[in-house]
Amino acid sequence: MTTRAELPGTAESYWMATTPGTRWPTLDTDTTADVVVIGAGMAGLSTAWELTRAGRNVVVLEADRVAAGVSGYTTAKLTAAHSLVYGRLRRTRGKDGARQYAHSQQTAVERVASVAVELGIDCDFERSSALTFTTDPRQRAVFEAEAEAAAEAGLDAAFVTETDLPFPVPAAVHVTHQAQFHPRKYLLGLADDITARGGAIHERTRVTGLSEGSPCTVTTERGMTITAKDVVVATHYPVFDRALHFARLSPRRELVVAASLPASEAPEHMYITDDMGKRSVRTAPLDDGRRLLIVTGESFTPGTGDSRERFLRLDGWMHEHFPVGDTEYRWAAQDNDVSDGVPLVGPFHPGARHVYVATGFGGWGMSGGAMAGQLLASTLTGAEAEWAGLYDPRRLWSTLREGTALLKQQAEVTRHFVGDRLKTTHVDSVAEIAPGSGAVVRVQGSRCAVYRDMDGMAHAVSARCTHLGCLVAFNEAETAWECPCHGSRFGINGEVLHGPALRPLPPRSV
Repeated sequence: MTTRAELPGTAESYWMATTPGTRWPTLDTDTTADVVVIGAGMAGLSTAWELTRAGRNVVVLEADRVAAGVSGYTTAKLTAAHSLVYGRLRRTRGKDGARQYAHSQQTAVERVASVAVELGIDCDFERSSALTFTTDPRQRAVFEAEAEAAAEAGLDAAFVTETDLPFPVPAAVHVTHQAQFHPRKYLLGLADDITARGGAIHERTRVTGLSEGSPCTVTTERGMTITAKDVVVATHYPVFDRALHFARLSPRRELVVAASLPASEAPEHMYITDDMGKRSVRTAPLDDGRRLLIVTGESFTPGTGDSRERFLRLDGWMHEHFPVGDTEYRWAAQDNDVSDGVPLVGPFHPGARHVYVATGFGGWGMSGGAMAGQLLASTLTGAEAEWAGLYDPRRLWSTLREGTALLKQQAEVTRHFVGDRLKTTHVDSVAEIAPGSGAVVRVQGSRCAVYRDMDGMAHAVSARCTHLGCLVAFNEAETAWECPCHGSRFGINGEVLHGPALRPLPPRSV
């Protein structure tokens, strides 16, 4: 059996490892606000900062630590060049829709640049070009069309065949005036300014209830109540299901490895391809004058397949193509894709009057989160952004147009919901689970998720996800239980690591 020690690097995000921990207080009393923002990642903090700057009294509630969830484990590209998006948008939303998308995303890039300067945030902000490429010469026409669509949408885009990657690239779309940065340094700077302007941030404050009305009320797992005129749900995957967003979102997990290399050998730009199960490349500056190469890829649905083998493949690809030293960090990012390919930012559902959502950024949450902050702040202050209609979650016509993708997505959920219950487990008893491993086993007729630690102790919890009841699966490389239906993740003792689940997996006796 492969041992955990054979995985490369330290199991931590570079962004988390190079920033201090945070200690904002847990909410321990009832309170009021103009706006409650649920979630302290890129979308939540961007929204809170824009609203606080506009004079609103804002309370931010975070289930764990500020910028320590999805935003602390991103690749942190800040760009409007979202792979092959503009050709699709031109077909499905028309030329105006594609232009609105490009304008809103590029505006978000520039917003981060200007805010970093305004607040004096040293977040390693660097201008860079973004290139989407393929290694398949048969795809040339697709990339030529994408470059044309991106340029028509207003980006400085061009079709190229020359890059500074260390292997031939027969086709690529090159977009200039993009950026990369240290996301957690930026977000901690935003958080500090939010509180300096009178806003409040509460960590370790998990929201479990929402009552819509005038005013709205939000309740926490400790029984505290926050009363506010407006509520923004910015929890990456919405933690409330009343809008049925789970039917339009599909979770995706991607692995990340990072190693240093000489600055003279580092790629100058940011790169991404869907080839080889996806590969994304960027670098970050290091204190010793070298660069940290950050490679992302091996896309998969949480709770499916072997993350260990995926980490090894990704690490092998990085070492094969770049003159890096030993792998220093490894981590994983999680994203949500929308069935029609455009994020959901705006009113939570058709009847919502004071509750808003920001989700479905499809791997582009840095520009998407900054865009969401501008869009929602303008909406809540009475000056609706020109691109609000493009991102409106109530766009049922778009959902119907993309019906094939929606049905395929739900068929996959159904396959896991039903099929996983019919599978036999790979072990027949708890005694067969090796130290450092986990498995779903039947105990007295019930499915239990059992992890055996390196000391031999078994940790048993219910195998049924507390979101909508799908069976979880064990991710050995990350020591976590994952739901393949909607992406919830749990620790070995059942604690919620990642929503939409709100409640932990109940303990079981084995």
